[in-house]
Amino acid sequence: MRAELQILLDVASYRLRRLEMANLAGALALALVLQLPLLELGVRLAFGLTLNLLVYLNNDFCDGEVDLGASGRERSKTEFLLAHRGAAVRVQLLLVAVLAIWALIHGGGLWLPLVVGGGVCWAYSAVLKRRPFVDVAAMMAWGVAMPLVGVPGDRIATVLPLLVLLGLFSGVFECVQVLRDVQTDRSREIRTTAVVLGAPATAGLARVLAAAAAVFALTAFGPLVAAPAIAAVFTPMRDRPIPAVWNRLRLLSGITFVCACYVVWRAVT
Repeated sequence: MRAELQILLDVASYRLRRLEMANLAGALALALVLQLPLLELGVRLAFGLTLNLLVYLNNDFCDGEVDLGASGRERSKTEFLLAHRGAAVRVQLLLVAVLAIWALIHGGGLWLPLVVGGGVCWAYSAVLKRRPFVDVAAMMAWGVAMPLVGVPGDRIATVLPLLVLLGLFSGVFECVQVLRDVQTDRSREIRTTAVVLGAPATAGLARVLAAAAAVFALTAFGPLVAAPAIAAVFTPMRDRPIPAVWNRLRLLSGITFVCACYVVWRAVT
């Protein structure tokens, strides 16, 4: 089991350092809005962390060969994963079994993020990330499904406006991600949205989705909540370091989301 444990630790450390499990923060926010008991909140976040380990391990497993030559990746960890493919498969099967039993025993709608969130991420890693436009749509669906970890099945309607915001923001972030990788993807003949549309049009699509999020926030929560999202629409997205654009959009979107959560929390209280 040494290789299996090392693979899990590698996935967790890499993704957490890159802040790529932000859906857990969304799940926590939704659980707090709904004022779930502390024990229930803890169980759901633990389930969400385990689910994130599964989907990110699956992503690394599918992209192993490509990641060997990718900048920003930790080559030694990728080489270890590729050298222990059997262990990686066993870990994934174990996590699926644990999560399925967990969702069955605990109930409360945990099957939704497992089946929909996990299923969309598996399809994205295996196929959809190489399909223009579908890559963005898949991540929008994923952005809604994964935070459902924090929402009991019978209370989804209460936080539905917040889930819509998360889906729209996820579309913006995916556009920025494929913009970041456009040169690499083009050289490898991977047809993402950015490769097919080009950088200017993809930045325009990101701006359209940001505008949709701003309009929705304005309609559902009012001008004060929507103000940061409106500012995000006018954030420069080209000819700047992509990480800076990404962080700025995350900050502005996050402020709107937190404010929207407060509005719903007040209504629930």
